[in-house]
Formats: sequence, structure tokens, C-alpha cells
Amino acid sequence: MSGETDWAGRDQGELTIGGVGVRRLAARVGSTPFFAYDRGLIGARVAAVRAALPSGIHLSYAVKANPMPALLQHMCGLVDGFDVASGQELRHALDTGVDPSDVSFAGPGKRTGELTQAIAAGVTIELESEHELIRVRAASDALGIAARVALRVNPDFEVRGSGMRLGGGPQQFGIDSERVPAVLAQLGGSGLEFQGFHVFGGSQNLRAESICEAQRRTVELVLDLADAAPGPVRYLNLGGGFGIPYASRDVPLDLAAVGDNLAKLVDGEIRTGLPSARVVIELGRYLVGEAGVYVTRIVDRKQSRGKTFLVVDGGLHHQLAATGNLGQVIRRNYPIMVANRADEPLTETASVVGCLCTPLDLLGSDVELPPAEVGDLVVVFQAGAYGLTASPTAFLSHPAPAEVLV
Repeated sequence: MSGETDWAGRDQGELTIGGVGVRRLAARVGSTPFFAYDRGLIGARVAAVRAALPSGIHLSYAVKANPMPALLQHMCGLVDGFDVASGQELRHALDTGVDPSDVSFAGPGKRTGELTQAIAAGVTIELESEHELIRVRAASDALGIAARVALRVNPDFEVRGSGMRLGGGPQQFGIDSERVPAVLAQLGGSGLEFQGFHVFGGSQNLRAESICEAQRRTVELVLDLADAAPGPVRYLNLGGGFGIPYASRDVPLDLAAVGDNLAKLVDGEIRTGLPSARVVIELGRYLVGEAGVYVTRIVDRKQSRGKTFLVVDGGLHHQLAATGNLGQVIRRNYPIMVANRADEPLTETASVVGCLCTPLDLLGSDVELPPAEVGDLVVVFQAGAYGLTASPTAFLSHPAPAEVLV
């Protein structure tokens, strides 16, 4: 296997997923490729986060990471709420039976219909601009329902080490922090129910010190902004951004250090300055990313001028991120394995390529693997987040893969 992973399930030389051998699971699903998510690993990760974070923290799941309905139903019993980014995600979240007051709706460019949905449902709308405030107020008046709103703030600082920057400098996300007091003044006479603030500076961060610094600076910023708020701050979403390792050189996040820092903030500045605030940590990738695999079958093995290619029936149309085409500056192999040869020695170097007519369809470049044959099952790890729904599934009109929660 190329790279490191904590996935430890093995049975008679074969990878197991949720306790089921990969070949049996493939037969159960009925076809390849498919995504499989291990409910036991998800539960263990949520428990680890709970243990590391201080008591009283509200743990929210970011549905955009993986919106599979069965997975959301499972998550509903593990977390305290959901964050959604579209009307469809909102419907799927509400189908789980979650209390609407524990759902937040973020993202720029919300359509009027989506705002109406959110107001009618009673979820918290995180305002991304001054104009969105005007639109929410109009929709609220039309429904005769006071919308629950929070302000998403674009901070005046950047989060170092983030794979994707979502705050600091000019952004399509949130309201620039220097403009927030004026927006809060507008909220005062709007008839809307002010809840608080959401500040999220960056995602996929493996550096605990950077996350801790961002949390400290976020609390400082919100304490300053709270003076201009039209009411007490009842909601403080500190975002998340906790990263997972995707390559062998990645060092896993020191979760304990993040938890210790957050405990100090909760016991100190937050308790003193924001005593009514429900503190939210919003995680998606960190909760489900390492609990999922993408399973695909070798359909051809070929040699080309001294190089071995294993051609599989999946590819970038299902798992774009693993091919390096989802914003990565430098492509790195995700952990990958010939799953029905899990205990065989890695004596061959081969590239695993998908079935699409483009050289971009590369799941693994020069990977150390056991000698593999047509019919063997290849598994790409770290596929539980931003997999299927973050991929161009209509590209070249191949069929969609199945998803299973095991």
C-alpha cells in the first residue's frame, strides 16, 4: 500500500470494511466502483473529538463534506447539529429529525427560495453580505416569521497552514470585519432574531498551532464586535478546519493541543465576555474523511515502454480529489491498496489509472503494490469526504457509483 492509513481491518489477507471483506462487500453492492463508509470508524472519530474538546462544546457536522442521506441519519445520533450549504442539504438534514434550531445555513449566493426554506424551517441563516440581509428581511416579512440570523465574518487575519483559505483579505465569504458594526446597526431595527457570529478562516489544516491561533484571534474579534450587537451573542461558531493526512509525509493533527487551547478560551474569555454564547465547532472532513474508501476493479493491465498501468473501472469522475484535480498545487498520491492482496509484499511499481479518455484520470502514480491482475479490487483511502459530490459525475457519461454505509 502506498502511504499510511489507520485503516486496520484485515481478514485472511483481505481488507475489511465495517467488518465485511472487500470482495464480499463488492458482491453485496452488486457492481464496482462504489464508495463505502465505515460507521464504526465514524463513531470512533466523533468520540475522540468529544473526548478532546471541552465539555459543553456544540459539535456540528458540515453536510457538504458528505451528504449521503444514510450517513446523515447516522450522524444525527452522534453530533449536536448540522451545517448546510444548499436547499437540498437543508432538506436532507431536516429529514433526520434534527431540531431546526441546531441547523445553520452558510454559503454565498443563497437563492431566494432557499432563504425562504430556511426561514420557514427555523434554522439559523449565516448572512454573507449586506445585500443578503436585505433579502432575508424581505423574505421574513413576506412569511410573517422572524428569521434567525448570524453574521458570517471575514476576519482581518489569515489562518496559516490551511489547504484552502476562507478568510482574510478580499473574500466572497462573509462580511468584512470592519463593516460588521454597520450591519449590526441595521439588524437592530430589522425584526430579525440575532443569534451571533460565524468566523471560519480556512480548511484542511494539520497544524494545531495555527488552528489555536485562529481560535484565539477569532474570540478576540468577536468580543470586539459584540459591543455593537443588537442583543446578547447566543451563537459563536468558531468553524473547524481540522485536517486529515492524505499522503505519507502528512503528520496527523494534534487534536489534544487544539482541545486544550479551546478549553482555556471557554473557561476564560468566552465565559467572561460571552456568557450566553453556545460555542460551536463545525467539522466535516475530520469526522468522515478517513472513514470512507473508494473501491474500483482492475479491468486491464498493460505495459507501455517499461511502465505498468493498472486500468480500473472508476476514476476522476467519481473521486476527483484523489487525482489531484481539486485545487491541489502539487499532486500527491492518496493511500491506495490492492484490497484483496492486503498482506502480499509490495514488489511492483505501477500507476493506477481510470477509465476516462484523459491523462488527468490518474488515481495513483508509480505506486508500490503487490503484483495485481485483472479482476483485483483497488481501494483508494481518505474517500469519506469531498468524494462523489465533489466530482464531475456526468463527465463522459459513465454510470454513477453506489454508496454504502457499512
